Amino acid sequence: MNQPLPELRQALLGLHKTLVDSERIGYEKTFGAIESPGHFLRLLTGDPWFAWLRPLSRLVVAMDEALDGKEPLTTRMADALVSQARLLLVAAETGEGFARHYHEALQRDPDVVLAHSEAARFFKRPRPAG
Repeated sequence: MNQPLPELRQALLGLHKTLVDSERIGYEKTFGAIESPGHFLRLLTGDPWFAWLRPLSRLVVAMDEALDGKEPLTTRMADALVSQARLLLVAAETGEGFARHYHEALQRDPDVVLAHSEAARFFKRPRPAG
């Protein structure tokens, strides 16, 4: 198994939380305060404002399932998840979906930049032999 996968998962979870917090601030500036944690959860899972975050949410869940699965995690499975993360965390000024929203979040919120840095640092590590 690729031991750094739990570390990457943790970094992605931190990035996800930072993005959610950042988006919540923007949402509340636009629409007013969110009434309750239950209301916020409904917004996260169903409101178009937060829809762009779902690919990152799904990736973290996929990592959780792979790490906690009944079947042992293979290097191939871990590498596939790392590749998905590497591809997902590419910001783009143009276009739509995750890449564009991610770019915007990186431009407006230094906390997002720090959380991105923590996750991206993982991709610069040398890969373990074997």
